[in-house]
Amino acid sequence: MPISIALAKDQSHRALWRVRLGAALRTALACTMVGCTTLYGPKPIRGLLSYPAFTYVTTILIVSDATLGDAMRGFWQVAYATVQVVVPSMLSLWLIGPARVTKEVAAVAVGLSAFVVALPESTPLLCKRIAFGQIVIVYVGSVVHGSQTGAFMHPIHVAASTAFGAFASGFAMLFPFPRLAYCQVRKGCRFYAENASKRLSLIVEAISAQATTAAHDLISQEKCLSKAGAKILKTVHDNLGGMTWERPDIKFLKPKWKDLGDKLQNMEIPIKGMEVALSFCPLFPIGMIDEEFKQVLETSKLQIRLKLEHAKCFVPFDATKAPEGKGETSDKQLWTPKTTSIVPENLPALFLLYCMEFLLDDPPIAASLDVGPKLNVEGANEKPNSFIGALTSLMIKLPSGHDFVFALKCSVSLGLAVLFGLIYNKENGYWSGLTIAISFVTGRQATFALANARAQGTAMGSIYGILCLFLFQRLMDLRFLTLLPWIIFTSFLIHSRTYGQAGAFSAVIGALLIVGRRDYGPPTEFAIARITEATIGLLCSILVELLLNPARAATLARTELSQSIGVLQDFVENISLFPRQKNVPASRVLREKHHQLKYHVNDLEKFIEEAEMEPNFWFSPLNGACYHKLMASFSTLVHLLHFVAYEIEFISEASQKQGDGSDELLKQVNEDLEFSNKIVGSTLLRCLEEATSTTTLQVLETENSPVHDIELGRSAHENAFMDSGTYDKEVDNILSCFLQHLQEVVEKAYACEDTDQKFKRQMALSLTGLGFCIHSLAREAKEIEKEVKELVKLGNPSTKHINLYKISCKNNTLSS
Repeated sequence: MPISIALAKDQSHRALWRVRLGAALRTALACTMVGCTTLYGPKPIRGLLSYPAFTYVTTILIVSDATLGDAMRGFWQVAYATVQVVVPSMLSLWLIGPARVTKEVAAVAVGLSAFVVALPESTPLLCKRIAFGQIVIVYVGSVVHGSQTGAFMHPIHVAASTAFGAFASGFAMLFPFPRLAYCQVRKGCRFYAENASKRLSLIVEAISAQATTAAHDLISQEKCLSKAGAKILKTVHDNLGGMTWERPDIKFLKPKWKDLGDKLQNMEIPIKGMEVALSFCPLFPIGMIDEEFKQVLETSKLQIRLKLEHAKCFVPFDATKAPEGKGETSDKQLWTPKTTSIVPENLPALFLLYCMEFLLDDPPIAASLDVGPKLNVEGANEKPNSFIGALTSLMIKLPSGHDFVFALKCSVSLGLAVLFGLIYNKENGYWSGLTIAISFVTGRQATFALANARAQGTAMGSIYGILCLFLFQRLMDLRFLTLLPWIIFTSFLIHSRTYGQAGAFSAVIGALLIVGRRDYGPPTEFAIARITEATIGLLCSILVELLLNPARAATLARTELSQSIGVLQDFVENISLFPRQKNVPASRVLREKHHQLKYHVNDLEKFIEEAEMEPNFWFSPLNGACYHKLMASFSTLVHLLHFVAYEIEFISEASQKQGDGSDELLKQVNEDLEFSNKIVGSTLLRCLEEATSTTTLQVLETENSPVHDIELGRSAHENAFMDSGTYDKEVDNILSCFLQHLQEVVEKAYACEDTDQKFKRQMALSLTGLGFCIHSLAREAKEIEKEVKELVKLGNPSTKHINLYKISCKNNTLSS
């Protein structure tokens, strides 16, 4: 590894260490404020803060890795949660009477209240967690204290304890200086600009390398920086929400950072395209890269660096004025690809140049990436800022099926945890419900893995607290100081893979509840009782999760794989230069399909991660190696296929504007596309979708029997497209014809004297970029087929030969 890369990694590690240490010290400061106030503060204040345990919980939930904007947002979310809980609980306790609240009544009240809080989709998750905890304390406290519980003062004490935790979190963010989300985003922009500049230099050096070994070394360095760049982008996106609370969006003050996340994503996508182009280069040096081409790459690289300077300085990226003294390179003579260079070996280099031009032109990419998996094509002309759009945004959304399931899960889990917790130990019945109240998530999670992390964290924290009290039993007034190193340690533990946020929160809260409180009885008995109550809550949570979501992550990963292949097939079959739907451009349809593919691939990645974390029990383990290879192919396709819509859109519009009679040539190009779509989509991908969607593989038992495809008029054994050699030959033949027709279109454009050089360059690069994407699509589809075969073979080790085409035909026969 070069010294510059090693120094950069060392600097990033030190910067990361400083950031995490600062977060740990602020967490320790916030907990110290709570501990000193609840242990040594004035008696009236200590009487008002009668639930210091939940004060600690609130503090930990808000302050961890937060900025000032996050703390401000957390404070208002706490206020919203408190209003949701305190007012209804006062009314219910006044109607029922605190003395008549039994275990069963408390469990039902907790379940119903949790359902009401969890159902609205618009309520933030942190707000729901805080509300769940308050609900548990209010009703369990009524059971524990009986008639001594005030119908009004008891909820007020809960609200005060929660509010003080939020206040301590915000106060800690001010020391030793405010940790502003604005500053974090500014740093992120600077780091990303530096990262992107280094990656760009490595990419240009790699594509121009004269030896394969040197090129691969540069590519490996670029991949390391690419991972760091992804982390920087995630940090910037995470801090943008806090910026809106530090610097509110005022209508007549348009902030420069308003669309910052989209602007950064606009820059990342073409760079990812360059990485893909490098990965498809078989050998180095590439024949077409001469001194003239290298000069073109250097010129484009310098122009991109000027753009990155704007990002580094935190100014709008669409500024056309270059820094003084650096603008002379933008007027270099334009280079256009020669028609003789449009051959398969040169396509990666031409696509890399296309991505550089794509980055310089700055099209609105990211604005379309955050759209949901399905777009309303018919309503494409509706303006988002219209009166109808504003009225729609003010309407209350009806809960979806997913929201109802989440609310039901929270309700039943908390109700059962409170009931069994109170039955086991009335005095410590809080902890069974509180353990799971602060850990709910809206989506799926690795239930067993996270429950194990929480159980271990609770045990570690409790044991640490007991040891601290044992060692400092003669200096009880200084006992809180022993918590500071533990708080710092658990702040770093949040970022570990083994424990994560769930285990780290449980560990720090477990120690805080023992050392940071008074009058709870012998610490050992309390620790054992709390561990037992936490286990009861976790068991209830696991039971309800299994009942409501019985499907294993491995099963969902296989289903999502089939759906991803199906969406990919749908995308391929819709690749066309001409619209197939009236008044709907082909590029828009492709964008919709791309959004759906990206959505399903993201879900597939989540299910794979969850399946690898969960225990297998008596089920077959997930074949992680195959699935990761499949994810690599799908990720490559997600990056590549994004450009197809823009290439087709430009080619279609350019042909209409040019009006040079190239329609006939484009029709021939479109015929090549449709033929390729038939081989890759209608044949190969359809077979893969059917093979991965089979619920049973009993069709393999009669594999040697012939199966006839009525549409193709031949048997499965005669299917030429399933044979690797024949498939490659067919794809090469199609690509050869496709490139020949592209070459004719480019020559036609070059022959037009009225067309300027920039247009010719863009037309040539768009056509060659489309050729690269189609060829890469066929190649990655074949890689997906190979891994699907491996998955099927591992599930059926007794089968010597796997014929996916036959499985697809038999599955269709069985399903019909």
